[in-house]
Amino acid sequence: MPKTDGARVVADLKRLAEFGRYKSGVHRPTYSPDDVASRHWLADRFAEAGLVPAIDGIGNVFGRNERARRHLLVGSHSETQPYGGWLDGALGVIYALEVARAFAADPDCAGLGIDAVAWADEEGHYGQMLGSRSFTGAIGEDELAACKSRDGVPLADALRTAGFADRPRAEVDPARYIGYLEAHIEQGDTLDSTGLRIGIVEAIVGIRNYWVRLVGQQNHAGTTQMARRKDAGVAMVRLATRIHDRFAELAGPRTVWTIGRMILDPNAPSIVPGRAEMQVQFRDTDTGRLAAFDEALLAMVAEADRAGPCACTAEPMARVEPRAMDARFQQAIEAAAERHAPGGHLRMPSGAGHDAQILSHRLRAGMMFIPSLNGVSHHWSEDTREEDIVLGAQVFADAAAAILQAP
Repeated sequence: MPKTDGARVVADLKRLAEFGRYKSGVHRPTYSPDDVASRHWLADRFAEAGLVPAIDGIGNVFGRNERARRHLLVGSHSETQPYGGWLDGALGVIYALEVARAFAADPDCAGLGIDAVAWADEEGHYGQMLGSRSFTGAIGEDELAACKSRDGVPLADALRTAGFADRPRAEVDPARYIGYLEAHIEQGDTLDSTGLRIGIVEAIVGIRNYWVRLVGQQNHAGTTQMARRKDAGVAMVRLATRIHDRFAELAGPRTVWTIGRMILDPNAPSIVPGRAEMQVQFRDTDTGRLAAFDEALLAMVAEADRAGPCACTAEPMARVEPRAMDARFQQAIEAAAERHAPGGHLRMPSGAGHDAQILSHRLRAGMMFIPSLNGVSHHWSEDTREEDIVLGAQVFADAAAAILQAP
């Protein structure tokens, strides 16, 4: 089996984290100067590993093995959340680099090729999972043309500034690949809280997002009698409470839901708010349960609209379907985990979305987790024990070899 160099993996992760360093984490938004510099750095590392590097027209960084007969695509994303962690995404990219090196050094892996990739904008600074969706043909030109950053910068302008605009966008060749394999920190606390070290992802959650809007009547906070008020803020809070209570009745063991954004208009202390909006999100791997949540939310919104005093509507936003990971890939990861961490692994769902669910529409796909300390992610304090990083790299390399060597 290929042998990984754990110290080199950790050193590469720490070097990549210098692009946009923020406290103990990283601030490296998609197409920012730090992100662009890190992509060129990754292309150079891919070249040093004997791969043919290329950055495509959406910013994906590829390192292709042009000598092998059989290929496995391996990687993750390399940008970060704002003021986020140093391992979210980066871990899978550096694992891909290290697995390519380990294969190149192992005569038993001759003819077996790792193509490494760092996807662009999985984190959704311009559009959710832009890089992998572009690669798999899951995004059209019209949608790309309409993409803007959270600050209103058009995607076309960002690509032009980054120097990627005139490059072709790479497209998947299903005949080239046996499949796609991704490693990631768990981002939850299941592994860390149980003392387990490797997660074998069975499925990636589906996600539903809705904008719920309430329209009342803006008025003076001192002169408007309580009985006459159409306070959109009060209506929003009451509806949010009903949503939380009802979702708790419908939830399965892994269902999660969040009202993570609320907006009052005009959001002033002496004005009865005339408009209010909240974003309601829920996730599960069970399509039936997601449908039940859809139905329940729309019913509660309709009931609130009928009851008044504020008009209430719900508008669907992003809709991502749950995706099962390939059974043979799961078996390969599990066997490798048992070899290096006997009894220290678990089959589990992913509660976060990942590029693997996008790739799974065109290729067989698998995914492996290592622990996140205290389940913290999307924050600069995100961290993982170095011994788990080192173990994960070797387990991941063994699984990749097993997948490529299978008949």
